[in-house]
Amino acid sequence: MTLSNQFSRRRMLKGLGACVALPFLESVYPNAWQAKSSSQAPQRFACLWMPNGVHPEKWNPAKLSSDFELSPILSPLKQVKNKILVLGGLMNKNSISRFDGHYTKTANFLTSMPIERTVDAKVNSGGISLDQLMANHIGKDTMFPSLQYGLDRIKSGVDKAVGFTRLYGGTISWQSPTQPCPREIDPRMAFDRLFRNHIPGKKPLPPDPHKKSVLDLVMEDAKSLEKQLGIEDQNKLGEYLDAVRAVEKRLDNPKNLADFEAQITPDIRKELERMDIRIDEWAEYAEGVDITEKARLMIDIMVLAFWSDASRIATFMYGNSVSNRNFSFLDGVHGGHHAISHHKNDPRQMDQYEIIGRWHIEQYAYMLERLNSIKEGSGTLLDNSMILFGSGLRDGNRHSPYDLPIVLGGLGGHKLVSGQNLYFDQETPLANLYMTMLTAMDIEVDTFADSTGPFCELLT
Repeated sequence: MTLSNQFSRRRMLKGLGACVALPFLESVYPNAWQAKSSSQAPQRFACLWMPNGVHPEKWNPAKLSSDFELSPILSPLKQVKNKILVLGGLMNKNSISRFDGHYTKTANFLTSMPIERTVDAKVNSGGISLDQLMANHIGKDTMFPSLQYGLDRIKSGVDKAVGFTRLYGGTISWQSPTQPCPREIDPRMAFDRLFRNHIPGKKPLPPDPHKKSVLDLVMEDAKSLEKQLGIEDQNKLGEYLDAVRAVEKRLDNPKNLADFEAQITPDIRKELERMDIRIDEWAEYAEGVDITEKARLMIDIMVLAFWSDASRIATFMYGNSVSNRNFSFLDGVHGGHHAISHHKNDPRQMDQYEIIGRWHIEQYAYMLERLNSIKEGSGTLLDNSMILFGSGLRDGNRHSPYDLPIVLGGLGGHKLVSGQNLYFDQETPLANLYMTMLTAMDIEVDTFADSTGPFCELLT
């Protein structure tokens, strides 16, 4: 495989059919480790995007600055409270549309540019997305310049209710204004692409169910490497390989869809066709089907990519625009996300809306805690990351683009003043936050979308 000079010098475990990138190990690369210990570790960025907004009264924390109390929805973040920024008052001005409440708030979440109204595949997001701008600068040093994951397949066709192509609802990552990045929605395919032999830019071969574990395939190389390592690095290697194997074991036990297929009556099949939902996706939208494990597998694969430095940039979409995923697997919820988000201030709907929002934050907190548990130099992976959580609208009932629900986790290589709840003037551009992150990554740009400049108060 053709890699950059820097990445080709990285140690990898290789075997017939597998190629496992490894974290930096001091025994193998003492000079590289010295650089990492001096706060020069590579920075990572991920964006976790959720559809349909949040319960507006249960989002904002009490009190401002560092003396804040987490709100009910944000309560799962208590273990990493000192490493998050809750940022209120931000808006994506170019997402406002008199025609649409969702698609124009999704496709441009990371571009902050106006969406061109089209009805076919000729999409235009207005500009390159933040993650791809970062990937153009730091992605060349990794096997995969960026990774794009999601839970739903991208839909085509026109949403007749608003006259926008559904393609806008299925991506937040854009290589150019007219070129969206493809997403992987199958955890097994995402794992195999990361750890089995793969040439960047080429589509990986379909996974073979009879293949051995990737660790079995590289075991001979792993044993040879272990002889070169000190005790501390042996422990690090063992911890990392155990994590890889743990994910692989979970992938080897997928849910059996046969029982669900047996429940598909002609009426259900007709309704699925009307809603443009494939039969193999029905299980995920059927009542009581828990999507948590699939979401966490995708998150764990992103963590492994960051840990091994196989990639430093990733995006993850919990669902497409207007997602009506059934969240009845959560206690107290009875119905689909989009329908519940149009709560009309009904207390029963609002309570369910809050529960769904908290579930999304629980998965975000899971990723932050995993990153924070992995040591890197004198700190953790979370210290060298910026993990953004957000939605393109605040309240699904009003499709409000004001005061977006935004959290930024991680210390950005110790360049962010974290552990704060801040509230900016109403209509402060979301792009100002993006300029702040670009500044923290030492990526120099004159401006980004409608930004008026970085938040200097967030930078060390």
